[in-house]
Amino acid sequence: MAMLPDEIWQRILESGAETCRLDYRDLCCLSIASRRLNRLSLDPTLWAILLARDFPSPTSPPSKSLYKTMYERDKSRKIMQWRRKVLNAESQLAMCKNKLTDLESMMMQENKKLRATAQEITNLERTRSASVALNVWQPEVVCGRQKQMVEQCTVPIQSRLDSLKMEFQVCKQQIATYSKAYDKEKKRFREHEEAVRSLKYQPLQGNQLVPEENEVKIKRKKLKNSH
Repeated sequence: MAMLPDEIWQRILESGAETCRLDYRDLCCLSIASRRLNRLSLDPTLWAILLARDFPSPTSPPSKSLYKTMYERDKSRKIMQWRRKVLNAESQLAMCKNKLTDLESMMMQENKKLRATAQEITNLERTRSASVALNVWQPEVVCGRQKQMVEQCTVPIQSRLDSLKMEFQVCKQQIATYSKAYDKEKKRFREHEEAVRSLKYQPLQGNQLVPEENEVKIKRKKLKNSH
């Protein structure tokens, strides 16, 4: 390294930056490797190449400090975008959760109505059977119970049974519709839940800002330990 002049090293660094083989992380790591590389890594030409590649149209003369400013600004913008994505995903998740709660409540009401209708159908069928049995000779005790059952029924049995059976079928269809909607909404809920978990686990996955910073810190530690 000491045998090569600064011009050769400068050309090597410029070539690496132009071919995208050298980025700001590598320059930062080189700057702490030695005093000579620290001086070479501060060359405005290198940072001009990186600025033109990563942040086009700079408004000031190229430098390492300008690149850092542009980088921090871009990082803040990307973090704000990530936060908006997280809030939107959490909002969608909350909406799905509320809809699931509403569907559960409606299914519970329909099931309760279905059970009540089934019970009334059973009672009316017993009353109808008792009405038919009154025309057949039976012991007085049995006949009295059946007569009392028939007298307590104040509505036309057959028409009421037909109406209840139709209502029973409608309840079953409504429950099936709610159940299908619930399964569909549950699938959406899991998708939104996974999206929120993914965003929070690695918030800047697309931008790779957090991993890059960690890599720079690791490289700096290694270089310091080697010295």
